[in-house]
Amino acid sequence: MAKTKTEFNIGATIARLRKKQGLTQNQLAKMLCISNKTVSKWERCAGYPEITQLLSLSRILGTTVDTLMMSERHGITIAGCLVDDRIKIIDSYPKMHMQSTIQSITHGVGGGVPNVGINLAKIDRSITVNAVGRVGNDVNGRYLIDELRQNGIDVSGVITSETAGTSFTDVMTVGSTGERTFFHYRGANAEFNPSDVDISLLDCKMIHLAYVLMLDALDEADPEYGTVMAKFLKDLKDAGITTSIDVVSDSRGLFAEKVIPALRYTDNAFMNEIEVSGVSGIPSRDENGKLNLENIKKSMEIVMANGVRERVIVHCPEAGFCLNRSGTYTVVPSIKLPKGYIKGSVGAGDAFCAGCLYAIYKGLDDERILSFASGAACCNLSAFDSVSGMQNKDYIFDFIAKAERVKL
Repeated sequence: MAKTKTEFNIGATIARLRKKQGLTQNQLAKMLCISNKTVSKWERCAGYPEITQLLSLSRILGTTVDTLMMSERHGITIAGCLVDDRIKIIDSYPKMHMQSTIQSITHGVGGGVPNVGINLAKIDRSITVNAVGRVGNDVNGRYLIDELRQNGIDVSGVITSETAGTSFTDVMTVGSTGERTFFHYRGANAEFNPSDVDISLLDCKMIHLAYVLMLDALDEADPEYGTVMAKFLKDLKDAGITTSIDVVSDSRGLFAEKVIPALRYTDNAFMNEIEVSGVSGIPSRDENGKLNLENIKKSMEIVMANGVRERVIVHCPEAGFCLNRSGTYTVVPSIKLPKGYIKGSVGAGDAFCAGCLYAIYKGLDDERILSFASGAACCNLSAFDSVSGMQNKDYIFDFIAKAERVKL
């Protein structure tokens, strides 16, 4: 007889929580005065705990009977890049061999894990957010971990490398426009790989992997799946976790080679107009820099055709775009902001991504996903760094309800 979803979930939950407590099947069996074969049957969904065992079992596993019976994953894990950002405000971006003045220097978190994770935590403190990745054994790594902890994020999945320093980026931001350029040291992020993650211990409903093209070990070729990242995403999908990815605007021209293999095992793919164009080979803007709306849609259709299971979402300064598996295409123009509102755009894409993840987690429709994400991005633009401008969900819902949007 086929196993019910509840039986399957309980078996997987027992295995996950047992490992989280550092117990073997034999140790758990002794604590319950049963055989280790019985525990093995539970975890293989070949048996089911007696109702009289549930209270003791839940106490040993550090949970409640109700939670054990529900056996539903919850929360969001952000995996991938952790970066120490050194934000330098400059008066202009110089041509080669020329000089520009640095007006100020600030220190902040960067990379998808801190940016998306902290923004998510600020949007809704009730959502469990977990961080997974690598830092170096240095002051910058400790700074990133402390910042995550202070925002209530579980950092047990962050590994300290003994062979590479914490990744960092010099973010050169033009003070008058907010435009920025990045100079990046790959560091510990380059070492992050699937063996760093025990998937059976991941207690999350969704996992977001940031960023394709910045995680060298995951971007390596795989003879069967195309890339190591694609195989990793498949394993996450097989564990019943909803997956999402985003991409970094890398200058090496490897978008199609490294992104396309991952799409088959991705539920939600987030990109900006540069990245989606890199995947499709279709320009997103004309020679004057004007957005080509028709080409954006064509590019998204190509990305979707490569296997994305739920949505392709593209963001740019002018608008947000969503194409879902049923073929529904949604466009939401960006919010019109008053002059002087924008202080910086570091992490704006990550803030938009955090807004999308929150809205998807809460089951909002595509239009509301894009609308909420645009509000989250606007919060980000009000500060020079990547996270301090973020507001909670109530503020964002009120902000977007009152907002005027640009015309495309």
